[in-house]
Amino acid sequence: MEVITNKRLRLTLKYVRAFVFIGMFLLILGFVGMLGLLLYAKVEGPPPLAVPQSTIYYGADGTVIGESHQGQTRYWVPLSEISPHIIQATISIEDKRFYDHQGFDYVRIAGAALADIKAMAKVQGASTISQQYARNLFLEHEKTWKRKFTEALYTLRIEMNYTKEQIIEGYLNTIYYGHGAYGIEAASNYYFNKSAKDLTLNEASMLAGIPKGPSHYSPIDRPENAKKRQRVILTSMVENQLLNEQQKELVLAEELTLYGKFDVKSRDIALYFQDAAKEEFKSITSLTDQAIQMGGLKIYTTLDPELQAIAEEKMEQIIDPASEIQAAVMIQHPSTGEVKALIGGRDYSKSQFNRATQAKRQPGSTFKPFLYYTAVEQGFTPSTTLRSEYTTFQYGEGTYSPSNYNDYYANENITLAQAIALSDNVFAVKTHMSLGINALVDTSKRLGITGNLPSIPSLALGTSTVKMADMVNAYGILANGGKRIKPTFIRKIENHHGEVIYESERSKEQVLDKDAAFVTTHMMTGMFDEKLNDYTKVTGRTISDQLTRIYAGKSGTTSTDSWMIGYSPKLVTGVWVGYDRDYTIDLVSEKSYSKEIWAAIMEEALKDQPVHAFKPTSGVVGVYVNPDNGMLATETCPVVRLTYYTKGTEPTEYCQDHLPHQYEEEPVLLEEEKKEKPGFFKKIMNWFTP
Repeated sequence: MEVITNKRLRLTLKYVRAFVFIGMFLLILGFVGMLGLLLYAKVEGPPPLAVPQSTIYYGADGTVIGESHQGQTRYWVPLSEISPHIIQATISIEDKRFYDHQGFDYVRIAGAALADIKAMAKVQGASTISQQYARNLFLEHEKTWKRKFTEALYTLRIEMNYTKEQIIEGYLNTIYYGHGAYGIEAASNYYFNKSAKDLTLNEASMLAGIPKGPSHYSPIDRPENAKKRQRVILTSMVENQLLNEQQKELVLAEELTLYGKFDVKSRDIALYFQDAAKEEFKSITSLTDQAIQMGGLKIYTTLDPELQAIAEEKMEQIIDPASEIQAAVMIQHPSTGEVKALIGGRDYSKSQFNRATQAKRQPGSTFKPFLYYTAVEQGFTPSTTLRSEYTTFQYGEGTYSPSNYNDYYANENITLAQAIALSDNVFAVKTHMSLGINALVDTSKRLGITGNLPSIPSLALGTSTVKMADMVNAYGILANGGKRIKPTFIRKIENHHGEVIYESERSKEQVLDKDAAFVTTHMMTGMFDEKLNDYTKVTGRTISDQLTRIYAGKSGTTSTDSWMIGYSPKLVTGVWVGYDRDYTIDLVSEKSYSKEIWAAIMEEALKDQPVHAFKPTSGVVGVYVNPDNGMLATETCPVVRLTYYTKGTEPTEYCQDHLPHQYEEEPVLLEEEKKEKPGFFKKIMNWFTP
């Protein structure tokens, strides 16, 4: 009997030693495993906390003009801009020991396990805020052991590499609050039309209950459920000594006003502009559309919402609503290239094709200022004369016979200043051919005109297709004295951390002669000056009475296109009107739309601005001439016009056309008479000479 007892004792001790050994082995293995997991989490480093966020577009005045979100509205705000009420309410209900644990609440895990065992079902969760954040960032929500293990790894990495403040900030910015609102800022905007930093305790405790079941606890769709859930939240805050019972009851008794929509009053304007800004952004960063739309970027654009509204209003007022004609408008700052307003068509909802930046159309006579700049650069002056008459030009093996509007010709010499104001086609082609067939192409390239520009006689008349954006930009270069600019839609871009990742820079490259550019600008003021009338009237006569300041500009017309581009020292605006399918513009009213829209926009845009003159450059001189022949004016000339020339090219001969017969030769005056009676013209010159 004793032998058996000893044998059993030895066997028992053997099992005990085995269990102890196995236990120690498992304990060591568990310790090594945990150490390995911690080492892995540290070696792997911090997981990226960036999540898809709405990219927001701002106007130049700081207002929101639009956003990209693919149906998911997401914003990221720092913890300092989140109401303490929502932070306390969320931690209280979701993870009251958040600041004490290292990612896993073992007390809560044990309690949840016991509750599940008693109910014989899954009735209580034990996920911490860190675990939920890891799940929201990196994982699908399928219920598998693999997912749970991966979640644990991500939770460790988050806890070991980020502060509690960073974790709660990220969590509040990523959880789903229903109705397409991701994050507390979007939720605050949707439910209460305010920022997260302004949430009251009543509003915060209501929002804190939604993530448990966004559709079930939505205060919009299920107000009774939401109110019950709010009571649970407030009760937990009382239990955690964040409130007292009296404060809880006061909150529950308060009336809660719900908004129930995203604030879109200042968004989704200038959609053609936004598309152009997106295209510029892609060219700057080479990011995909998805990365742009959901990158949480802040894109600060050049758009002036007030100018945009003016352009849209004037276009809508002037064009007959029943007409199917299309239109485009572009307003640009000539010194910076910043696009201040853009319209690519009459209705974005019907056509997203941007006629300002994508379409290529014949510019007609709006191309002539580039020709006449080239002429001035090569020695022509506003007083250079050529004969305006029907002409056939020989070119290569063929011929070219341009005609003037309505086949009107002076059949005598006219000046270059008249030619641009009257839009004489024969004068333009003669100038083009005399300069050399490639000169205009070279100038156009310097001005940033892209596309195919063949060296042919008709190029002077704008027969090659160009983009409106290029044309407006080229006029801007003339306006700023010849410095290179390019159409710019974006001033600055910040990533979701607020770091500047792009900022536009202004070019200082001089691509045109500044003196020749000023002379050209001054000649372009002639389209509104009826002193230059001759065999026909200046092309801007129909709108000149609407203008209250000096502008430089040029209109252009083809059978299918109507253009008006012009500028003041601070603003350049282009307007195109035409049909998409090359239908001809036959109605008289439709032919005038571009000028009418342009004049209305410029006057309204500048009405409260000081009047700025085009400032002459140091290399030009202004003299008074008879605009009919370009010679220096005398006191007997019926019409006198101040005209600018590059120094050394101004006229030296006086007009003889209007002198009385007896003074065809200059009279000889006594010295006393010369002193006592200075000529009238000399008085004018002394008064007006710059």
